[in-house]
Amino acid sequence: MTMRWLLLPILISSAAPAAEYDLYFLGGQSNMEGYGHEAELPEALAGSFDGVWIFAGNDAMDDDASGGLGLWAPLTPGFGLLFASDGKTNTLTDRFGPELTFAARLQEKKPGTPIAIIKYARGGSSLARDISGDFGDWDPDYPGLNQYTHALATIRSAWAAIDIDGDGEPDQLSPRGIVWMQGESDAYNDLESALAYEANLSRLMDLLRAALREPDLAVVIGKITDSGRDDDGLLMDHIAIVQEAQEIFAENDRCASFVTVADGFEYPADDPWHYTTDGYLEMGTAFADAVLELEEGCVAD
Repeated sequence: MTMRWLLLPILISSAAPAAEYDLYFLGGQSNMEGYGHEAELPEALAGSFDGVWIFAGNDAMDDDASGGLGLWAPLTPGFGLLFASDGKTNTLTDRFGPELTFAARLQEKKPGTPIAIIKYARGGSSLARDISGDFGDWDPDYPGLNQYTHALATIRSAWAAIDIDGDGEPDQLSPRGIVWMQGESDAYNDLESALAYEANLSRLMDLLRAALREPDLAVVIGKITDSGRDDDGLLMDHIAIVQEAQEIFAENDRCASFVTVADGFEYPADDPWHYTTDGYLEMGTAFADAVLELEEGCVAD
């Protein structure tokens, strides 16, 4: 079994004081990517966030070397569906994910604390290999580039920037949590992938913790839900298995939490897979509350 580890650069000390950012990794598939509509945002969330920076990795198919390209930028709407980056320029869209209210809640609860978000998500991606076609998978043993290596590339590139906010002074990134929203592809119609989900999730979270050099890093798992828009009343045939696996993972990991906020979320009339704008707003707040609750006991100072 191949284990891939990410070695992060050691920041060289400088006479200038380092700004310390609380760092969070947001990952998963399309409901982390984000289908919220910018036009439906309240005014307080429609602009740029002061003191919050985001590095969103370019999502790409497996074996595509552009996966993970990105650059640090102030958090604004636009890092959702169809966001892209070539590593020099970010192409924002009119969509967003849970990152907006996630950051807003963190700022509310920890006023004055600089916040840094690393985000990598790809719609349709699965943990299990060979079940999602061009959407790709997160299998750490994949022999080439895949969603796991794209996420590592995102983290590596984000950490390589000594000065993330461009003020001419070095910055320090202090990992505080991982938020994971994914599982629909594994639950869809492949029983083997659903049964393997708990083991696959546990391994991936351990590897992402290792990549961020924090073995007890807080992990928040978002519960996947089903719109029920299918003849048998279930869009995902094996959703109950994956939901149980998510819950068991959180129960067995003292630094993990299972967030069920998506229960009861509405879906647009023309989309049985992705939540309405209000859902992403609620989700981000719930994720922040969960990670803050875990932080004190699980993240070393």
